[in-house]
Amino acid sequence: MRHYPPVTEQAGRQIEVARMFDAVAPRYDLINRIVSLGQDRKWRRVAVRKLGNLDGADVLDVATGTGDVALSLLKRNPARIVGVDIAAAMLERARQKASACGGGERLEYVTACAEDLPFDDATFDAAVVAFGIRNFENMDLGLLEIHRTLRPSAPLVVLEFSRPESAIVRWGSAVYSRNVLPIIGGLLSRAQGAYQYLPDSIRAFPSGQEFLQHMHRAGFRRLQATPLTLGVVTVYRGYRSDAG
Repeated sequence: MRHYPPVTEQAGRQIEVARMFDAVAPRYDLINRIVSLGQDRKWRRVAVRKLGNLDGADVLDVATGTGDVALSLLKRNPARIVGVDIAAAMLERARQKASACGGGERLEYVTACAEDLPFDDATFDAAVVAFGIRNFENMDLGLLEIHRTLRPSAPLVVLEFSRPESAIVRWGSAVYSRNVLPIIGGLLSRAQGAYQYLPDSIRAFPSGQEFLQHMHRAGFRRLQATPLTLGVVTVYRGYRSDAG
C-alpha cells in the first residue's frame, strides 16, 4: 500500500467536510449499518457489479471513506485500486481494514479532493463514487476531473441517496432522515452536526434524471439510473465517450 502526503490546501467547505468525517471515522461503519438497516452493504455491492468486468483493471474509488467499496472491488480481481478522500482519519481507518484483510498490496490511498485529482489523463479503467458526490465542493468540476482520468469507454458508477418518486415513500424517507437519523448518528458518533448535515445534503442533491444531465455535460454517455430500495438510493452509470 503506497502512502501519499496529505493535502495542505483545500477550499473552506471541503475542510469543514473533512473535519466532520474525521470526527465520525471511528464509528462510521457501525453507524452506516444501523441507520441504513443493514442495506448499505447491499447498495455498495450493486454499485460494484455495475462496473462490469474488472479483471486486471486500474480502478479509482473517489470519496472512498473507510474503504468499504475498495474492499468489495478487491473481489473483482482488479490490478490496482486507488482510493481518494479528503478526510485523513477516514483513510487511516481504510488502511487498517485493508491490512486486516490481506489485500493491501493492490490498494493505494490518496488524500485529495475530487476537483483536483493528482493523476494523469486516461489513467483508470473504471471509477466509482459511493455516497460522496453530494459532498464535492464543485460537483460538475469533480465529474470533469473523474472523466479526465478515465480511459475512453471506461465506466463511472455513482451511488447516492435520492428522492423517491412515491410521495408516501418520499415523506417517510424525509421524516427518517430529518428526525431519526440525526439522533441515532449523533448518539453513536458524538458528532451531532455530521448527521444533521446529511439530510440537508440529500435535499440539495440533483437526483434522478437531473443528475444524469450533469454526467452528460461532463462527457459521459450511455447513461442509466437504477433506483434501489423504493428509490431511497440510486445507482447511476455512464461511460467516458470514445472521443475522450
